[in-house]
Amino acid sequence: MEELTVEVLRAWARTALADLGRARTEIDELNVYPVPDGDTGTNLYLTWEAACDALPQGELTFAEAVQAFGRGALLGARGNSGVITSQLVRACGLRLAENLPRHQDADEHAVLADPRMSEPVAFADALRYAADAAYGAVAQPVEGTMLTVARAAATGAMTAANDGKSLADVCLAAVASARQALTKTTEQLDVLRRAGVVDAGGAGLVVILGAMESVLTGRHVRVDVPARVQPRGEDAESQDGPAYEVMYLLDAPDDKIGDFRQNLAGLGDSVVVVGGDGLWNVHVHTDDVGAAIEQGIDIGRPHRIRVTHFADHAHQHEPVPGRAVIAVVAGDGLADLFSEAGAHVIRGGPGRRCSTGELLAAIEKSKAPEIVLLPNDKDSIAVAEAAATAARQDGIRVAVIPTRAQVQGLAAIAVHDPDSSFDDDVVHQSAAAGQTRHGAVTIAVKDAWTMAGMCRIGDALGVVDGDFALITADLEAAAIGVVDRLLGGGGELLTIVTGQDVEPGLVVAVERHVRRNRKDVDVVVYDGGQDRYPLLIGVE
Repeated sequence: MEELTVEVLRAWARTALADLGRARTEIDELNVYPVPDGDTGTNLYLTWEAACDALPQGELTFAEAVQAFGRGALLGARGNSGVITSQLVRACGLRLAENLPRHQDADEHAVLADPRMSEPVAFADALRYAADAAYGAVAQPVEGTMLTVARAAATGAMTAANDGKSLADVCLAAVASARQALTKTTEQLDVLRRAGVVDAGGAGLVVILGAMESVLTGRHVRVDVPARVQPRGEDAESQDGPAYEVMYLLDAPDDKIGDFRQNLAGLGDSVVVVGGDGLWNVHVHTDDVGAAIEQGIDIGRPHRIRVTHFADHAHQHEPVPGRAVIAVVAGDGLADLFSEAGAHVIRGGPGRRCSTGELLAAIEKSKAPEIVLLPNDKDSIAVAEAAATAARQDGIRVAVIPTRAQVQGLAAIAVHDPDSSFDDDVVHQSAAAGQTRHGAVTIAVKDAWTMAGMCRIGDALGVVDGDFALITADLEAAAIGVVDRLLGGGGELLTIVTGQDVEPGLVVAVERHVRRNRKDVDVVVYDGGQDRYPLLIGVE
């Protein structure tokens, strides 16, 4: 892939979000600078998710796409690392849009309006511009942080571009340079050296750049987050610093920001102010919350103010009685089933991934100090984990039961006991979900290779524990094949959840097959109303 297009941007956004979701916990564990609050991975994930959600569907010019993506990152930035990342994203996108003004030709391929600026050079130049912008946004830049990693990536990319390398090779050079710089952060910053870790924000940036490498090279690049090494000196978590993190959006004239940034630096540290065109995202660690907000009032209008007391991260408040179960559901019937069992529901399912923001809104709406999250989909587990981490920062006790299918969620909610202790309730629900094997049947919508071999449009596919296991001519054969495989490991209860417009005869055929061959198994059928999957199947 040798062009930076809207589709490349979309693919990079999706890939990076998935990779950040997988690496989120490991990055959180690296977080000792600027404050050891263990949320850098979560903040990066939430920031990136906000950028992804802001990218509209449909036809867009490249300039429109990068502008929307950058604005989403700016408005949704969380924490020191998230704010810096939003500046990197926004500046890189704006620079690319300037260097590569595009129009659509007859074949709808993006082309360079200025042939003097090659695609690889434009990409490298944009990385360098973004790194400079990030340094400029921080009142007191510190080496050994994600700023250092960003500059190293830009330098590596520019060297490769100047050597006439391809766009993919320029990206490879950027990632390699970023990884090398990340390993050196441990020795550049004393707090990292004492803790024996690399910089958490820098690790997140390497994950993001690695996703671009995956997209441009066409092969998935696994980015392993460096583990802790032997600490050298006292624990980094003994460091002192300001008690509060203050963040807000600020409507203010651009020409006022330079002095404003320096005034904030006089009130605390970790000052980052990013944005432009009258809208800014402000971040500072300080002991004087009122003064930090008043600085914004002096030049404009602060809004969406968020104040975090760092002590609350380490010492969670004891919850008062009350517990809510929040489940992600894939159909109207499933929503009714979970609601009747006492859960709060959020719509999700195939083609509609729920967002962290939706889960956080549901947590806030529940008013409960104890929360159990049932994602009910493998792609929603990382989203639920990110929401849980964010909610814990507000003193809420949250557990995520990693249900990978709707039927696992149904098994979990069936044993939910709001009168038991939180730990007992979570253990019982987790056990019920874990003991439920799951499957499904669907129809192939395109020719593709699967774990079961090559499928063609219209083939019936059987899914077992998340993998395509059967390719057959009709849904009945696929459903019976899935049931037999699931029951092969034992089981006493078969749950069938029917989807939209399912043929009644399909369920009848499956029930008849089970009665004939497994008289020891009970069968229950629910109307789920889910899309794409005529049957969801669970065995307990």
